[in-house]
Amino acid sequence: MTDRLPHEKGFHVSWDQLHRDARALAWRLQDVAPAGGEWRAVIAITRGGMAPAMIVARELDIRTVDTISVKSYNHQTQSEAQVIKSPDMDLVGDGEGVLIVDDLVDTGRTLKVVRERMPKAHVATVYAKPMGRDMVDTFVTEVSQDTWIFFPWDMALQYVEPYRGA
Repeated sequence: MTDRLPHEKGFHVSWDQLHRDARALAWRLQDVAPAGGEWRAVIAITRGGMAPAMIVARELDIRTVDTISVKSYNHQTQSEAQVIKSPDMDLVGDGEGVLIVDDLVDTGRTLKVVRERMPKAHVATVYAKPMGRDMVDTFVTEVSQDTWIFFPWDMALQYVEPYRGA
């Protein structure tokens, strides 16, 4: 067997799997909703958090949805996190009663920047890696730090050579 490149230790997530996992996240979040049982808003971390945030907002009947755009990756290389677009801060304030949703926490750099702006918000991700797990209040699945998650929006169906023979 040949050695694999780091990106080949992959966890491939289909649209169906993402939908199931985002619904599981919503089920967990309904039990930790603020007093009164209602979240004031969902803030999706773009771009990866948009699909899970949509599903969570639908499942929990949250009608106020906004985004925060934080750039911390250039393809598969992580760099310093930088806010490109903020949510309506008059709406979210310090984050009390606000739910922040992302697809994945990796090192936690992106969430550190987001938490600085909304320190009282509840942060939820579908997937979590060990280095960033402490930045998340609720998540569904933990994967190893050296696993690269291939999300459905990053993939296309194509033929793959078999491991043996042809």
